[in-house]
Amino acid sequence: MSHYKIAPSFLAADFGNLQRDIEMINNTEADWCHVDIMDGLFVPNISFGQDIVKVIKKYSKLPLDVHLMIEKPEKFIESFREAGADHITVHQEACVHLHRTIQQIKATGAKAGVALNPHTPVSSLYDIIEDLDLVILMSVNPGFGGQKFIYRTIHKIKELKEMITTRNSSTLIEIDGGVGLQNAEVILQAGADVLVAGNSVFHADNPQLAVYALKNLGISGLYA
Repeated sequence: MSHYKIAPSFLAADFGNLQRDIEMINNTEADWCHVDIMDGLFVPNISFGQDIVKVIKKYSKLPLDVHLMIEKPEKFIESFREAGADHITVHQEACVHLHRTIQQIKATGAKAGVALNPHTPVSSLYDIIEDLDLVILMSVNPGFGGQKFIYRTIHKIKELKEMITTRNSSTLIEIDGGVGLQNAEVILQAGADVLVAGNSVFHADNPQLAVYALKNLGISGLYA
């Protein structure tokens, strides 16, 4: 059994056949459903809101990993929790009062995460790492799918893993952007716990086989 998690990103799903794609992922070894919320302000694109999250929740058997790429996320935390979010991640760059926002997420009963854009240093989480259930390191510039992985992220994973270990925290490291079979192994070896995969799953010839391949990289011995 792999000790890392795979979270297919529904930004890359076929929205004309959303129920079909959700049920297809239910029948794989995927662990979470990753759901990107974009407002056209914090990122240069608009995705979808609470109603689509409700649809995904209705058909999915997996926890919903909801990533708020939006300004003023504190205004929407309760509504996304009510829509079905099991994890709610906000961007460090979008939160003036980050600690307060994390406590707000936890008060809803959801797992709380913080995401960092590629230019944001891991050290910015030093004072809050023990309060977090997960950290998403953006390995592309957020806003669009299908971008190339930024390899500087490998160094950031190692730095964050050291911080988590030193502080005796159980925070998970999630990598979002440009993840596929070509780099998954090196990402996991650096210390990642969760791989978000969009195009590499949904645009594969066989999405179920793509999830299987990502989940069975043959390096589980590293996590014994």
